[in-house]
Amino acid sequence: MAEFATVIDAATLAANLAAPGWLVIDCRFDLKDPAAGRAAWLDAHIPGAMYADLDSDLAGPVTSHSGRHPLPAVDALIATFSGLGIDGRTQVVAYDDASGAIAARAWWLLRWLGHTRAAVLDGGFAAWRSDERPVEAGAVTVAPRRFRGSVRADAVISTPEVLCALRPESDFQLVDARDPARFRGETEPLDAVAGHIPGAVNLPFAASLDAKGRWRRREELAQLWAEVRQNSRSGNWAVMCGSGVTACHLALSAVAAGIAEPRLYVGSWSEWIRDPARPVATGPG
Repeated sequence: MAEFATVIDAATLAANLAAPGWLVIDCRFDLKDPAAGRAAWLDAHIPGAMYADLDSDLAGPVTSHSGRHPLPAVDALIATFSGLGIDGRTQVVAYDDASGAIAARAWWLLRWLGHTRAAVLDGGFAAWRSDERPVEAGAVTVAPRRFRGSVRADAVISTPEVLCALRPESDFQLVDARDPARFRGETEPLDAVAGHIPGAVNLPFAASLDAKGRWRRREELAQLWAEVRQNSRSGNWAVMCGSGVTACHLALSAVAAGIAEPRLYVGSWSEWIRDPARPVATGPG
């Protein structure tokens, strides 16, 4: 069976929707209305799709030192994936209605625990509905499976490691997925401090998508990353955003482009600014 490990189109998913070993996860979520995603899933979803909540399933409890979406405890995440019906042979397809921004977090968490048979639906729920494909309403239940996860310690980078890595003599590169106005510090709708980490470069996550919100071709993504990383071709790099969610979209973009997978700065900007002694920059970077 073919393995889909980055992005999958709606036609391919439709052709395999009833295939044994395939599982769909609905990741729709609204940061301003956390209950809206589950309500949307109950109203209409891809047939058989389970629901994963960003706050309660794809993130752990916020602490006074963490960012807004810390990683779940490993045991809790394993239990979540098991309860969703995922085991080592399952082909997972995650979707949302946010250009893959939330679905990519589910994709990344699966990879973090060693499960590479996971993909994000290109175009999300809108792409599924565009050709009048079937949907269903109401809750979905599946038989739990035994998910066996093994943490990839090299997949993440901590705040102390970022501080150390950003020394002038380092070849480390940090890429920030937030929109340019937030990166430059001109506006900040979510966090208490505006700006960016000194030395970071900006690549809004939507740059990996075309005007219709679909993923760019592999060659286009490779060119995009070549331009961003032209002064840093080493594998010593990481991605970040506001809270470690849309940064996963950049990680997916890099993998889809065929370049070295970055580490994820999970805490991202919302954790960085917890300590006012950490430096903050504004402007284009």
